Amino acid sequence: MDIKGVAVKIARQAGLFLKENIGRAGKVEFKGAVNIVTEADKKSEALIISELQKNFPGHGILTEESAEIRSASEYKWIIDPLDGTTNYAHGFPFFCVSIGFEASGRMVFGVVYDPVLDELFTAGEGMGAELNGKPIKVSGVSSLDRSLLATGFPYDLRTSRENNLDHFSNFTLRAQAIRRAGSAALDLCYVASGRFDGYWEMRLRPWDVAAASLIVKEAGGEITDFSGSPFSIYGNECLASNGLIHGEMLGVLRKKGPAAGKASKA
Repeated sequence: MDIKGVAVKIARQAGLFLKENIGRAGKVEFKGAVNIVTEADKKSEALIISELQKNFPGHGILTEESAEIRSASEYKWIIDPLDGTTNYAHGFPFFCVSIGFEASGRMVFGVVYDPVLDELFTAGEGMGAELNGKPIKVSGVSSLDRSLLATGFPYDLRTSRENNLDHFSNFTLRAQAIRRAGSAALDLCYVASGRFDGYWEMRLRPWDVAAASLIVKEAGGEITDFSGSPFSIYGNECLASNGLIHGEMLGVLRKKGPAAGKASKA
């Protein structure tokens, strides 16, 4: 099976479709107060599913907008056809296509494609991580106060007490700066490539992190839940870092309530 070749080809096809239609997202439906889906999501997903079924009939497929295609096979594809939907709907050019491949419950290959910058992040289990075919590694920043971090907020932040605002406040007072760009998959890839030093978020879904979590690991990064336990794409928490600041980040996440102190520069 040419997993890498096919996955990369499909990711590029879907990404090109999204790029050509940015600003023309089509009908926007609200799945919640701030959680949306566009026609572009659905068309990108249909393209990806069609190509996967053509090349790998019998494989399972888990994707964001459609019912899971279950299979007796040990192989499963985990897809986000458009990560950064809100950005895309507003014409903000920070979004991607994410395709992960799972074998017997292990992530063994992932591709994340940003069509705006034509950046293709890939990783294979035990094979390292690459950006446009060149190896990438996490950063060497060793202290939290010199770190650039990234995060995001859950879709129910208006109604849930677990909304990340306390962690955001605490990290703001400890890190050099924080960015909130709106695509979990790209945020993780930016950790893998050394652009961000750390990232945390809660209540993500498997398709948000499947491919990118492997890319972080293969780039030499560390990824756990908020207690430091092993990370699962089916879990509730994601903490990724260059490894050097992971302990400090875990310490901040253990704090209860917002901290007081001198704010860092934005």
